Amino acid sequence: MRLGLEVLRERSFRSLFFARALSLLGDGIVPVALAFAVLGIDRSATALGIVLAAQSVPRVALMLVGGVFGDRLPRPTVMLVSDLVRFVSQGLTAVLLITHRAELWHLVVLGFVYGSAASFFLPASTGLIPQVVSRGRLQEANALVSVTASSFSLLGPVLAGLIVATSGPGWAFAIDSASFLLSAAFLTRIRNLGVVAPPGSSFLSDFADGWRIVRSRTWLLVDGILSAAGNAVIIAPIFVLGPLVAIRSLDGPKSWAIISAGFGLGAIVGGAAALRFRPARPLLVGWALLALFGLPAALLGIPGPTLLIAVGALCAGLAINFANTMFETAVQQHVPAGVISRATSFAWFLALLLHPVGLGAVGPVSHAIGIRATLFAAAAWSVAASVIALSVPAVRDLRAVRD
Repeated sequence: MRLGLEVLRERSFRSLFFARALSLLGDGIVPVALAFAVLGIDRSATALGIVLAAQSVPRVALMLVGGVFGDRLPRPTVMLVSDLVRFVSQGLTAVLLITHRAELWHLVVLGFVYGSAASFFLPASTGLIPQVVSRGRLQEANALVSVTASSFSLLGPVLAGLIVATSGPGWAFAIDSASFLLSAAFLTRIRNLGVVAPPGSSFLSDFADGWRIVRSRTWLLVDGILSAAGNAVIIAPIFVLGPLVAIRSLDGPKSWAIISAGFGLGAIVGGAAALRFRPARPLLVGWALLALFGLPAALLGIPGPTLLIAVGALCAGLAINFANTMFETAVQQHVPAGVISRATSFAWFLALLLHPVGLGAVGPVSHAIGIRATLFAAAAWSVAASVIALSVPAVRDLRAVRD
């Protein structure tokens, strides 16, 4: 059986893979540590929300700028600078926390720097993969990165809990800082690949050209719009109302931890499946699977037993990771090399645009129509979105490139 690990024989991709893996491991540790760091300074949900917003807002707002730079400059260089900036920001955060000098504004400012630097990494990384991987192994490369990210999303909180309990949250940030330095070291091993975008164009014209590419590819635009709606209408209700359902009707935090683990395990399975299976029409399969994302919402709305909801969450995690791998591979195969970072940044920007809106709207909507109705509506939209996507010929008929 082909496991898809042959792609690691390609030297430049191997360096890229370890660079991303190291930074992903560090990032998997930080969310838990950040929560305890903030609450150690100011025990309020408002304070934590402000710090989280300071990180997330620039990641979305600057994503399009990061896409332009990912096409205008050598992509390993863009990623290297992003890593070094985050090495410094997380290192300063670690020092302030370890020495007990951290104040809330420190975490807000350093979080903003961290989020800004992160917005440049993903578009450049997605554009770099087809430069360092042979065309026939693109899906395997994306799937391997996805499996690694999903695995660390499960492992990271466990490690974070141990580190915070034994040494304090500052040391978790120190590990994250070191992971970015190691990631940067691996990026220096990737040979100079040059710039794939045509020289001489202005920043604004490059920006407009990226939007033209997205708009001219119906499958790319449809994916971005429906993903934006899905983040607001499906994912936000699940992760806002899910813990509330667990407290009111299940076994509290224990149940939600099991359900969350189901999402993570499913994501690993979905990535592993993408290593093995290569559908001829990847978006058709991906969007068909995404109908499964309605399962945890519907089961929480009933609510079903914890283990049954966790199985639904596993199916959802599998679906979204497999679909995301299919989508990223399609972008790398069907978008010109010099525009991939911009196309990726526009796609992610669209997908993330409505997520904060959804998070803010879940509370008022659930108060107006009820928690059960809100979750059932999320489940129904999951199926409807898949039907809409598959009704578009450009989505269902897009074929994988075979070498």
